[in-house]
Amino acid sequence: MKKAMKKLMAALLAVAMVCAMAIPAFADSSSSTGTAAVTRYTITAPKNGHTYEIYQIFTGDYDASQPSMLANIKWGKNGTGTAGDAVEQTVLDALSKVASYTSDNDKLTVIEKYIDLSTAPLVTITNGGTANDVVGGYYLIKDQDGTVPSSETYTPYIVSVVCDITIKPKSNEVPKFTKKLKDTNDTTGAISGWQDSADYDIGDDIPFRLQGTVSKDIDSYKTYYYAFHDVEEAGLTFDPDSVEVFVGDEVTGTKITTGYTVDTSPADGCTFEIVFDDLKKVSGVTANSIITVTYKSQLNGNAVLGEHGNVNKAQLEYSNNPRGDGKGETPWDNVIVFTYKVVVNKIDQAGDPLEGAQFTLTKKTKNGTDVVKTMDVNTTLTQFTLSGLDDGEYTLTETVTPAHYNTISPITFTVTADHKIDWDSISTRDNVLTSLSGNKVIGEITFDVDKTAGSLSTNVVNNIGTTLPGTGGIGTTIFYVIGGGLMVAAAILLITKKRMENR
Repeated sequence: MKKAMKKLMAALLAVAMVCAMAIPAFADSSSSTGTAAVTRYTITAPKNGHTYEIYQIFTGDYDASQPSMLANIKWGKNGTGTAGDAVEQTVLDALSKVASYTSDNDKLTVIEKYIDLSTAPLVTITNGGTANDVVGGYYLIKDQDGTVPSSETYTPYIVSVVCDITIKPKSNEVPKFTKKLKDTNDTTGAISGWQDSADYDIGDDIPFRLQGTVSKDIDSYKTYYYAFHDVEEAGLTFDPDSVEVFVGDEVTGTKITTGYTVDTSPADGCTFEIVFDDLKKVSGVTANSIITVTYKSQLNGNAVLGEHGNVNKAQLEYSNNPRGDGKGETPWDNVIVFTYKVVVNKIDQAGDPLEGAQFTLTKKTKNGTDVVKTMDVNTTLTQFTLSGLDDGEYTLTETVTPAHYNTISPITFTVTADHKIDWDSISTRDNVLTSLSGNKVIGEITFDVDKTAGSLSTNVVNNIGTTLPGTGGIGTTIFYVIGGGLMVAAAILLITKKRMENR
């Protein structure tokens, strides 16, 4: 019995100690005036390298059973009212209506009326950091201005009733951009798809395409700046009259003629820019839309021959801060145009240089034959350089032949080149042209190829005229005999005539 009583007393003592320990904790849950202590929460930043500013619009009592609702709402540190004062019912009524809006931009337009972003944020956290001891309330969370690289986008503003939360950015997706061109074989009429390399004759118009996507969060932006920047090397001449712009692609999209400008003298040194000051004002543009620009540039006399090529690069600049002035940009995307030359060395049958010829070069095209180049007669010219040629089939015709030499028959040959159709780096431009060759179709010629210089060299031989052989000679005696006979005949005719007159 005594043992049982001891066990009972020990149990009662343990309960008494637990109760004694609970009293301070319970007392600590109330203030000196008997009101409940304010519950504290934690806000955690994602590990994405961004720095977030947290602005306190309102404070209030948070109820986990009603996570979007606050009671006893007062102005917070960053609200437009006096911190600690009760929020006017008219303000709460206005915000209650916002809940039914479907557009984040429309919601933020109202919410921003009640927050002062010129004040210091309540707290700043970054890359997995936490803000502790945050009271329940209504908060705006944003990227700190100037901290997001141009290759990324700012997180759209997050407005939320706060308990323990981890920031979940709505989006960090940047627009995508590509620049392409098409290749045309004049001889066959074949036109490639959109790709990164091509070859053309000097004087040809080359089709280009710029294409970019639109942020899926465009609705979060007040305005949305969108601009294509294009830089051409000296061998290309931009044609501003050829510009066409589409919402969608150039085949199935909608062509637009307003909402943008074509700037041919931009201050940043680009060749030209296609600029939308506010893409949101363009009809048909929505989240994830595609914007397409097509245009033409001519390959001109400054074009570089051979594998170094003529580069045209471009990039897309776009708004990347939903509620600010920040701009991001894509990496430069490059395309390249090649052109070649044929070098004709004029020689005689002994292999010596031969002067005094003239040639005309024609190109076989799908719809006929075009004269590509005519070389002028020059009595000292023995080498003819026919620059700025595309791939295709050509005919070389000698239109003036050196004196005492036979005219050659027309020579037909093909120029063939291969180049990478997918190319991403301007630093490896000399590796894009993979092969170059010249092949005879008609005529006895062979080509020496210099891929670096883009040169196809050949010898064209003229044979001297033929001197026909003779044997012996008839001398001059026959001419004397014939002449004397004619004189005798004339005398006889004269005497006979006079005798007849005397009868």
